Amino acid sequence: MSQLATFIEEKRQNKPILSMTHVVYGYPSVEESLSWMEKLMQEGVDFIEVQFPFSDPVADGPSIVAACHKALEQKLDVETCLSQLGNLAKDYPNSRIVLMSYLNPMYRFGLDKLAKRAAEENILGLILPDLPIEQAATYQSACKANNIDPVWLVTPVTPPDRLAMLANQASGFLYCVARSGVTGHSSHEGKAKQTSLDDYLAQIKQHASAPMGVGFGIRERAQIEQLTGKADIAIIGSALLDAYNQGGQEAGIKLIKDLFH
Repeated sequence: MSQLATFIEEKRQNKPILSMTHVVYGYPSVEESLSWMEKLMQEGVDFIEVQFPFSDPVADGPSIVAACHKALEQKLDVETCLSQLGNLAKDYPNSRIVLMSYLNPMYRFGLDKLAKRAAEENILGLILPDLPIEQAATYQSACKANNIDPVWLVTPVTPPDRLAMLANQASGFLYCVARSGVTGHSSHEGKAKQTSLDDYLAQIKQHASAPMGVGFGIRERAQIEQLTGKADIAIIGSALLDAYNQGGQEAGIKLIKDLFH
């Protein structure tokens, strides 16, 4: 079992569902983003998904796109980001950091180098949503050689055969997108939609031996309660960023407490 999956399994012995929060590195500044990550880890979140910003984040909604563009007003580099995240990982061993970005900046950094440096900094998972698994053999080999997990995404519109293939190949955890579209707001879902999500997760579970994380559109405690027993991780992205934008770290922490405690 991978380091990431082992961590999830051990944490799940004492928690019905784990928390993963999303932070854009460099937003609104590098120092503030690191301070925000540290505050989240102090509050006991299980994972932080740190997004290294890219100018065209195609899987993300308006809030995260705006944060990425603001962050890119500074000069950012992947090496410094990895080193700084490594310091946080050392200081907060009860949480884990997963690095998310897009292929363009990571390819320029070097995928072999990325896997090696991530492992050295105790970043146990990498998420590149625009890298198809069919074109990822070199990347997968580099991850395997460094004992870190490439995290793959599935969506409600992923064809059944492809969903089964991705679920079978998942190791650290499988990122299950809760609905079609980009990250961000979602309206109150009716019973039919809830049943559909339950069926979707049950279908994935038939093929996946790795833990399952669910994200996109999660904003309410009721949504997390619906996932409990069906998934291992609830992923909070745009909702946390919106709370942070409205009221800073205090408002963000209040949201986390309201959702998970």
